[in-house]
Amino acid sequence: SMSLREHALSLFRSAVGTVQPAPMLKRAVKLQGNGCPQLIVKGRAFPVKRALYLVGFGKAVLGMAVAAEEILGDHLIQGIVSVPLGIQESLKQAGMREMLLKPHSRIQVIEGARNNLPDPEALRGAGAIRELAEGLTADDLLLVLISGGGSALLPAPIPPILLEEKEKLTKMLASRGAAIQELNTVRKTLSLLKGGGLARLAYPAQVVSLILSDVIGDPLDIIASGPTAASSHNVQDCLQILAKYNLLHSLPKSVEMVLSSSPTKPTAPEDYSHVCNIIIGSNTLALDEAKRQAEGLGYTALILSAAVCGDVGRVAMLYCQLIRLLCLGFAGLGEGPLGNEVRGNLLQLAAELDIPGLNLADFLQALRGLGPEKPVCILAGGETTVQLQGTGKGGRNQELALRVGLGLHRAQGAEASSPLGRYEIVFLSGGTDGQDGPTGAAGAFCSPELVDEALQEGLDAEAFLSNNDSYTFFSHFQRGHHLLVTGLTGTNVMDIQAVLIRA
Repeated sequence: SMSLREHALSLFRSAVGTVQPAPMLKRAVKLQGNGCPQLIVKGRAFPVKRALYLVGFGKAVLGMAVAAEEILGDHLIQGIVSVPLGIQESLKQAGMREMLLKPHSRIQVIEGARNNLPDPEALRGAGAIRELAEGLTADDLLLVLISGGGSALLPAPIPPILLEEKEKLTKMLASRGAAIQELNTVRKTLSLLKGGGLARLAYPAQVVSLILSDVIGDPLDIIASGPTAASSHNVQDCLQILAKYNLLHSLPKSVEMVLSSSPTKPTAPEDYSHVCNIIIGSNTLALDEAKRQAEGLGYTALILSAAVCGDVGRVAMLYCQLIRLLCLGFAGLGEGPLGNEVRGNLLQLAAELDIPGLNLADFLQALRGLGPEKPVCILAGGETTVQLQGTGKGGRNQELALRVGLGLHRAQGAEASSPLGRYEIVFLSGGTDGQDGPTGAAGAFCSPELVDEALQEGLDAEAFLSNNDSYTFFSHFQRGHHLLVTGLTGTNVMDIQAVLIRA
């Protein structure tokens, strides 16, 4: 029988497989008819009156573009995609040639955004996309491919703001712990193409955006900073964020100038009647597939949430308490004083974390009555945040796994007859793009035994955590056995977590 670790890995791979760009695009898009051809997207028809153009930006867009070109054939006149630096070479090295465009493709590829930061190359890509959009007529159809990482690949600061100035501001915000939503709100306010800018420039052409979401709750105006969606934010929101992080007094002159002359109210929704935004892939889709696979492997599978977010330490506590509650339930102690205490802790944590759409009371109700006769798998997705304190190497997924391992170790030590020791438990957290922070791993596995194993090797988990050095910690083990290494996946729908427990 497969180990829990193998099961967890296979669930992760199936989740990632279902949001692979090409199959996902082919499920969503068809081209019909010869006389006046129509583009059919998830059942909606868009007539191709004259010419079809394509633009795209993001980490997963190259694979999407390949599939789109196959579907569109000769109807596609011209395309431009802005993708991460080195991605074509990486895909070649990884033997993923099916994600590369054919030699005589009509789609031009511009690589930029080294380390996921806007740079001159990305600026050049954004300029080319802007030019294409501005030249379109009412009879043209513009297909826009969007995935996570698109924000850095489409930089076009409003003059006179320089790219370096905008970049420095974003870095300062990030280093002070600003959430991705806050970063994107500021970026959009200072950009020509974000916050609906691309859609406005493409007017009067029909714009159809196909989106692979890497943001919690799939908000159209946040993914890749929403180049084809009406922005729900305005200058006031931007100023509030800058004030919150104490940056109002250290802004470059150019930024002050743009902020003081920007319109204070968002553009009217009717300015977007020529746009259709369609989400073709998301964390939710990936989790649904993992759940199906888990059930096929004989698990009782439950999805906690596709929007797990917040500080990595608090999220780790949430998982530890959930695992404790499951084990108490398995041991028939779920309704006792300890079970009630753990349940109370969970409800309080959930209230603090305020995870969108999570009804924990209902979820805990579903956990009641789960016995050890059938293994249990809890799946979740989202994106945690790490407050950097150290200089170590790691990413949010490896840090989450290490914190869960440490939490389970402590819980086991604190209770004389802890049921944690009676069951097999594996926790996995991984980034669906195959990368976790600046490391070669996508994430990591842990179990309650992890910290003890480490102590035998003379490794102090807490010391590594305080230096944000989870990657180095996991690397010390038997050939990195605890690291989740997938290589580049060519897609990105945030992170996936799995808890597997069996008697």
